Amino acid sequence: MKDDALRRKLAEAEAALQAANAALDAERDRFRALFDAVPDPVSIIDWDGTVLDLNKAGIAAYKRPREDIIGRGIETLNPELPRDHLAPVWETLNRGGTYVVEVTNMRADGTRFPVEVHSAGFTDEGQRRIVAVARDLSGRVEAEVRYRELMEVIDKGILVRDATGHVTYANPAAIRIMDIPPGASLDAELQPERWRVFDEHGAELRHEELPSYRALHTGKIAPSTVLGFLNVVTGKLSWVSITSVPQFGPGKDKPQQVLSLFSDVTAFKRDITLFDRVQDLAHIGGWEWDAANELVYLTNEAQRMLGLGRSTASLDELQACLRDTERKRFHHALTRAVEHGDAFELELQGIGVDGHTLWIRIIGEVDAVDPTGTRLTGTFQDITESKQAEETLRVLARTDPLTLLLNRDAVLEELEERLDDPSSADVAVLYIDLDRFKVVNDVLGHAAGDQVIANAARRIQRAVSTEGLIARFGGDEFLVVCSTGDDAERPQRLAAAILDTFGEAFRMAGEEFTITASIGIARAPEHGDKPQTLIQNADVAMYDSKRRARNGWQDFSAALAEQQQQRLQMETHLRRAVDNRELKLVYQPQVDLMTGRTVGAEALIRWRNDVLGEMRPDHFIGHAETTGDIVRIGRWVLREACQQMRRWREEGLPIVRVAVNVSYRQFLAEDLAETVAEALASAGLPGDALELEFTERVLIEDAPDTLSTFAALRLLGVVLSIDDFGEGYSALNYLRRLPIHGLKLSQQFTSGVPHNASDVAICQAVAGIAQSLGLGLVAEGVESDAQRQFLIRLGVPVGQGFLFAPGLTPEEFALRISRPQEKIHA
Repeated sequence: MKDDALRRKLAEAEAALQAANAALDAERDRFRALFDAVPDPVSIIDWDGTVLDLNKAGIAAYKRPREDIIGRGIETLNPELPRDHLAPVWETLNRGGTYVVEVTNMRADGTRFPVEVHSAGFTDEGQRRIVAVARDLSGRVEAEVRYRELMEVIDKGILVRDATGHVTYANPAAIRIMDIPPGASLDAELQPERWRVFDEHGAELRHEELPSYRALHTGKIAPSTVLGFLNVVTGKLSWVSITSVPQFGPGKDKPQQVLSLFSDVTAFKRDITLFDRVQDLAHIGGWEWDAANELVYLTNEAQRMLGLGRSTASLDELQACLRDTERKRFHHALTRAVEHGDAFELELQGIGVDGHTLWIRIIGEVDAVDPTGTRLTGTFQDITESKQAEETLRVLARTDPLTLLLNRDAVLEELEERLDDPSSADVAVLYIDLDRFKVVNDVLGHAAGDQVIANAARRIQRAVSTEGLIARFGGDEFLVVCSTGDDAERPQRLAAAILDTFGEAFRMAGEEFTITASIGIARAPEHGDKPQTLIQNADVAMYDSKRRARNGWQDFSAALAEQQQQRLQMETHLRRAVDNRELKLVYQPQVDLMTGRTVGAEALIRWRNDVLGEMRPDHFIGHAETTGDIVRIGRWVLREACQQMRRWREEGLPIVRVAVNVSYRQFLAEDLAETVAEALASAGLPGDALELEFTERVLIEDAPDTLSTFAALRLLGVVLSIDDFGEGYSALNYLRRLPIHGLKLSQQFTSGVPHNASDVAICQAVAGIAQSLGLGLVAEGVESDAQRQFLIRLGVPVGQGFLFAPGLTPEEFALRISRPQEKIHA
């Protein structure tokens, strides 16, 4: 029994031993199979550097028999290793690390090849060993070439950005998908400010939220996501599926660049709900039209925009919201796109589902992947808000901000359109100018003047109502354009209604004053078929109305046209009068009313033209002021009068000074003080030898340099007087502010004394003002001894007029001065 038990135990032990040996053999076989299956050379090395084992890949790589390697030092495979090459290996392995090094190994035939060796330590049967895997680097360059070729031909876009975010590489697919123009700078074209990017939820992403930047900053892969890229320059929207992968340099803990791989998924936009949501946000809808079956596919936003409740519609349904003319434009663009492949972009007007005006920008092009060329794709964009903003700006550009009427440019454009259309060319223009507006503007100030203009505009609107276009043409001038085709009397009726509205006094700041209007009327086509001609003729009629009697209207006529022609002819000749030596000066004596002694002279201009004959000053001076020729003429008068004064003084004639009239235009158009200084200097005269006479209009022109000009003239010693005082605006506050020496009493008032009570009162008032302010006073237009006696009693010291002499030539004037003069007794 004991023997049997022993035999059983021995049998069991033998079986167990056989099983263990079998398992060990199987484990060795598995290890060898795995060992040999590794494609890179793998060596088992003793701690001292002796090769203990080598897999099949190693035998093949080194082209040596196994027995030539096993049992020999590692130097057999790399004879160039230094003697202490194992020291850094041991140090790294003792720290539990993996030692990596690039070296050059040698085959049996002596050829060398580069390898990257990864060494790790392990324990085998109580002994420390090293396992080394050698990666042959010979194929790296070839692999890199193949990788580069793959990047060039792959249909996926590849972008590489460096650590600063700048683009360093883009393959052709990326350039195509992002629609980069040939030769353009990749970095410039892909700058963040050139793109608006939307995420899958329709929200616009900030620069730092883009996958490539997240991958760079986190060092983690930004997994595939769908983004919409809207090029803000071209308006093209592209959808891509993009993955961004950070790439690290050897031994680096931060990415040195990021690679973004993306695919164009725009073609699948119809099947992506999120695309519609982004379109809703951006108010952009997509559409696709198949010309073969006449069906149009619409995204959700496009359906909302057009008021359609389904994703497919006929072309007629698509165009239903458009105006008739716009439908024709859209249909023409579709036809050209199908027949010739032309892309198009249109801005079309229609009526929205709410009944209000709708503006849509439609972009369309032939589907590039459709071989039939009958499928068009594009976008709708609701641009109503931007169009309304444009219209607001257009209205503002055409509107006078003070009165909210049409401005000058707008009314010219409207008038030209009407005249170009035969059906509306029968129109009339009313040219309206406010009388005495400058008086109010000067006395009450510009703010009050603006209120008057606004009030006047409302009155004109009330009178015209809907019967004409009203515009502020400039300053205190207005235009009314009305039709005459259905009512030939409308212009006169509107003119009368406008004048009637000005019958009510204006009230402002506790003051009440009257402002009237003068109106000129011109009709098309008899008075002109061009805007400028029609307006100019209405202007001529207005000035004729103002000349006749203010607060009236005047039709343009052939007689006025003749006057206009004469005025143009006069202006033409007048412009050449100085150069042609057609002007001359005569001098009217200024006389001491008590003694009759000549104390001064006033230079008066005369003009004789070979064509026009002798022209009176009151006929041409106004025209010269209107055209600006008065500036050049006035400069000539100053020089000529100063030179004549010099000649008289050289002859020993006792003339104190010569007076010269100065136009308000000379104050506005040139440095008058400099001109006067030059005239005095060229004649060698002191300033007090010259007196400048200017009308009250100079006082209220309110030019910024008026005060400084008066001060500069005063410094020259020139005597300054107001001509025809009391006849114009009589802004008395200027007498206190400006350095004025004297006044001239207008002939308009002296002619009625001593019998006309009103003229007497005015003369007394002017004399009182002059005496109170210490100003000199000269009376004009003294024609009778009764007038002289009245003026003497009034205290007026000096006068001029036909009682003493008319304008004399320089020779006549010198003769009068040189002969003995009888004293005049009071």
